[in-house]
Amino acid sequence: MEVEQINKGKYEHYMQKEIHEQPESITTSMRGRLIRGGSCKAKSVLLGGLKDHLKTIRRSRRIVFIGCGTSYNAALAARPILEELSGIPVTLEIASDLVDRQGPIYREDTVAFVSQSGETADTLNALEYALENGALCVGITNTVGSTIARNTHCGVHINAGCEIGVASTKAYTSQIVVMAMLALAIGSDTISSQARREAIIDGLFDLPSKVREVLKLDQEMKDLAKLLIAEQSLLVFGRGYNYATALEGALKVKEVALMHSEGILAGEMKHGPLALVDESLPIVVIATRDACFSKQQSVIQQLHARKGRLVVMCSKGDAASVCVGGSCRVIEVPQVEDCLQPVINIVPLQLLAYHLTVLRGYNVDQPRNLAKSVTTE
Repeated sequence: MEVEQINKGKYEHYMQKEIHEQPESITTSMRGRLIRGGSCKAKSVLLGGLKDHLKTIRRSRRIVFIGCGTSYNAALAARPILEELSGIPVTLEIASDLVDRQGPIYREDTVAFVSQSGETADTLNALEYALENGALCVGITNTVGSTIARNTHCGVHINAGCEIGVASTKAYTSQIVVMAMLALAIGSDTISSQARREAIIDGLFDLPSKVREVLKLDQEMKDLAKLLIAEQSLLVFGRGYNYATALEGALKVKEVALMHSEGILAGEMKHGPLALVDESLPIVVIATRDACFSKQQSVIQQLHARKGRLVVMCSKGDAASVCVGGSCRVIEVPQVEDCLQPVINIVPLQLLAYHLTVLRGYNVDQPRNLAKSVTTE
């Protein structure tokens, strides 16, 4: 660990520093793994720790992702692209729940364990369970030499650098990037998806500069935090790729700002959550351009019709089409390839959680009752 990594530098808190380090941490996660391709070579992804096991993964009956908290949300964000490019069913399990249920894991399964520290107790229990059942175990962790890195058959380090703040920020975005690269590697033998894969690789190259751009919303998120400082509750609606963004954004607000918040799948809005909507409850709706955009527009209209207090996150230039009659606050973010959009969209929510915490006078880096690495059940 370098001394510079431990010093806060010009930042007041580690969490703030780690949010602003994301362009660099994403670049480091991709370094040496993305191949631009020359005149005759195709664009490709090289994950050294997996190259000997890719054939086995492609033959597996399903891929199971196991994680807790933020790591689970990262797997949720990457799941659609994994299914699309690999053509293999992808299931997600919360580590503690899998062990509690003794859920079926088969020899033909590939099980991926996602953990920032590589020491998460629940994830380790699930790893032991999967190894007993003879599955191929893949580790996705940020800590070289950690228990998960040592005990899995193969894996990928996310290389996001040392994360000190308890609430995970840069590890989350790097995990999504690494799992997107994993999807590209697994699907690299399919000719039909080649154009899509190349578009995603181009998107990955542009990602750090887009994250730099979205970090400029810092002051805007601080102003929004000032409006929300006295609120009791916050809802975040997302769907498709951004359901994970809704869950993760809400988790950050819970973790550090100690304010009740809930991430909700927008498709479930009418099945209960709509009853909560009134003039006073703040609601964040993530409606960036992707396959679910028109559905999110109708969600916004329905919330607006019930006088909801809306904050809408949309792609640049879409403010007029998402915000009926200019009655809601709009956060405009740069648009990237749809499967990488969660990396961009979480950043304003991380900044919001950070500023809310500082304004409310709580400890950002060490929220009460929480630890950086959960080593007990």
